[in-house]
Amino acid sequence: MAMLQVQGKKIPCKAILFDKDGTLLDFLQLWGPWAESMLVQMEAWMQERGSSFTVELEKVLGTSHDAEGHIDGYDVQGPLAIATVDECNGWLAGQLYAAGTPWNEAITTIRHFSSMAMKSVREYKSAEAMPGLLALLQRCKEAGIALAVVTSDSTSAAETHLDWMGIRSFFTSIVGCDRVTRGKPDGESFLLACRELSVEPHETVIIGDSNGDMQMGRHAGAAHTLGYCPLLEQEAYLHEADTVIRHYDEINIL
Repeated sequence: MAMLQVQGKKIPCKAILFDKDGTLLDFLQLWGPWAESMLVQMEAWMQERGSSFTVELEKVLGTSHDAEGHIDGYDVQGPLAIATVDECNGWLAGQLYAAGTPWNEAITTIRHFSSMAMKSVREYKSAEAMPGLLALLQRCKEAGIALAVVTSDSTSAAETHLDWMGIRSFFTSIVGCDRVTRGKPDGESFLLACRELSVEPHETVIIGDSNGDMQMGRHAGAAHTLGYCPLLEQEAYLHEADTVIRHYDEINIL
């Protein structure tokens, strides 16, 4: 069994499960354009009908905006960061319903907007690996550590994004929200990935950028929950992580 060394801690490890968005790839680069497109489409649609959002724009998906109105940040504990696309769509449809739109029209409209927004995501393929990730994946491969992705995105979307980054071949198992009954923070996704990797939960480390990832690992009996937070001054939200790192070069494999 390999041994991870992180901040002086030695962690026996047969497998590592990674979250995807914000952990493997730059979250805002991929999902910022989708969120911005959704908000612009919704705002125009409601203005035509003399209505508006029921909350401040920043609270709709959990985003921050620059002087020109473009998204320049997001709430790591907000719906954009944590919810599935379907959950986001349901929440956004609720905004249209609250503005006086019948539910069937609201959800149909939001699904159409989401489809349009996804077209730009697929067109630009803006999936960029986080700093130091590729080197870590290669070291894991050389050490015989099995790897999986456990995400709130769909399995097919996750596979597509990994392909865009050229790292799909590193992962034996991809568990999206469509493959389980209960997503994060429940441990079901974690346990399914462990079965597919033929490892036990107590031999497995979870790496993620949300506290939901940490809770998932704890619920499933992970060996270690490793929070990933490039802006270490913001690490307080990862309060259930055993350890928090800023960069992947902090992980050594013995």
